[in-house]
Amino acid sequence: MPDAQTSIEQACTTESLLGRSVVLVGYGNQGRAHALNLRDSGVVVKIAGRTASTARARAESDGFQTKDTAQAVPGADLVIVALPDEVHAEVWESAIEPHVKRGQTIGFIHGSSVHFGLVRIPDGIGAILVAPKGPGSTLRERFIQGQGIPALLAVAQERDPGTGGPTSHELARSWAAGLGCARAAVVRTTFGDEAETDLFGEQAVLCGGMMGLAQAAYETLVEAGYPPLLAYMECVHEIKQVADLLYARGPAGMRAAISNTAEFGAYSAAPRMVDDATKTAMRTLLKEIKDGTFTRTMQADHDAGAPWFRAQRAIAKAHPMEQSSADVRALMPWLAAEATGGTTPSVDTRANEQGKHTQQ
Repeated sequence: MPDAQTSIEQACTTESLLGRSVVLVGYGNQGRAHALNLRDSGVVVKIAGRTASTARARAESDGFQTKDTAQAVPGADLVIVALPDEVHAEVWESAIEPHVKRGQTIGFIHGSSVHFGLVRIPDGIGAILVAPKGPGSTLRERFIQGQGIPALLAVAQERDPGTGGPTSHELARSWAAGLGCARAAVVRTTFGDEAETDLFGEQAVLCGGMMGLAQAAYETLVEAGYPPLLAYMECVHEIKQVADLLYARGPAGMRAAISNTAEFGAYSAAPRMVDDATKTAMRTLLKEIKDGTFTRTMQADHDAGAPWFRAQRAIAKAHPMEQSSADVRALMPWLAAEATGGTTPSVDTRANEQGKHTQQ
């Protein structure tokens, strides 16, 4: 059951989106999964993007009608922005805001750009958020399996009701249902809470903390003379096995599934690995997220051509751990097929290959 601070949207259906015009701007990991799931739920979706972009070409190969963003926005009941956060402001100012009218609704998959003021929605235009709690590949896979993953839903402002039709909130509920998220839970929140907790989770644990800890542990073993392959297996490769237990069973269930030795070691090591200094660093991260420092820094780097970001990416890619990773993955050739398979194009893949899902 949800805690007292959490509200769950009940009885979400796709009804409010059926027969409506939905435009999805962008066709990356999340965007593609949103488009495919919505289409398989009976919602007609058009994809918007730059002329001749690879993303737009992929959408067309998946059977979607595509248009330039500025041409697709007018008249749409719901415009979903499925682009990287750092380009929201640019695309909003150049291709969406000049063409959007009162009564329309703009949807976001992450609340950062709206919450931190990079995108400002005029009065009379709805602003909603549906944020699935997982990558696009998982969103799609669970949908195909008849399941779903939880999503967060927020309404920053309602659209002008003068044009009739569903409210922005009703469109958000139907969007979440069309993704299959209502099969799990659609949790009501705010743009601010979603943006701040999402950024913090990524930085402190999921991407920053986890990778930083794994890399440091790998380096410690290699420096001590252990084989790199063994170091990678013990400190990186096995993360998935333990994470899967945590995901499916919770903390207590995970501990019940590991050995007594591993559990004893966890109780002994955790307070030394995560001490007051670690928590102080986490509080600093959260403060910089909440006051907008992180968003401003990232946006400034992007606007300058992303020199810092590109440099950090190159440094990470050159780390010796990458070779150990390749060596371990080579022992399991099926992983390559799974990694390159991506999201499944449609529930009926054969029909999709024959072009039977093409929308007009």
